[in-house]
Amino acid sequence: MTTGTPEESLDANDLAEPAKERFNVLQASAERLAALVLPLTPDQLRQRAYPAEWTVADVLSHLGSGAAILQLRLDAILQGHEVGTDVIQPIWDEWNAKSPDQKAADALAADRAFLARLASLTAGEQARFRFVLGPLDVDLAGYLGLRLNEHVMHTWDVAVSLDPTATVPSDAVPFLFGAIEMIARFTGKSTGSDRTITILTTVPARHFAVSLRPDGVTVTTTAEGGTPDLELPAEAFIRLVYGRLDPDHTPPIQGAESDLEELRRVFPGV
Repeated sequence: MTTGTPEESLDANDLAEPAKERFNVLQASAERLAALVLPLTPDQLRQRAYPAEWTVADVLSHLGSGAAILQLRLDAILQGHEVGTDVIQPIWDEWNAKSPDQKAADALAADRAFLARLASLTAGEQARFRFVLGPLDVDLAGYLGLRLNEHVMHTWDVAVSLDPTATVPSDAVPFLFGAIEMIARFTGKSTGSDRTITILTTVPARHFAVSLRPDGVTVTTTAEGGTPDLELPAEAFIRLVYGRLDPDHTPPIQGAESDLEELRRVFPGV
């Protein structure tokens, strides 16, 4: 793509926990993305990423525009006003109009700018920040969590187009687990089944119940007990819920292939 190297890590010592912890993982994800993207050729930027309809550059554009919008919303909230779709749509239009090379370079810059703005927040700004949108009502740590979920998964979308064995980084897994029940409510699609599939993940070990009902799908954390229907790595379960566990990118699992195949239909991807 360009010559250059990822920039040095930002100092976020003034961020309070748990926002600081999420910031550090988000910054690590941004550094991984930059390390992936900077060496890419123009042809590689134009090759397909994991989502069938997107190139690598398109994924970067999505992340770049997302960073710009999140930073805009952050500043607007701190100034006491809202950002409507009349402001957001032109940002999307601007990014969609960029060339693939511009999308890549500008996405890394937008990523860095958003992180820098987060690192600069004062204690007072952190305390009064509250993001409310529809059913969402989150503080700064929750806001960072939303970006972290998106950033990690779309970074994987790029990574796996270059290396089919790519996985979700272990430092991000515990944080993505924290949102898995909410994400499943949006990504899960009823297949007409009325049953529960139990899951045991490894590294870390967690127990989940995926309840399939004619009117919807839920994922809940459960206590240890009984033999699970499926056992698979934690990062693979996260990718499953995000619709990114097709047969070509599935590690060894324990359990019935038919159960896994049904869950692939339940979680077709976003």
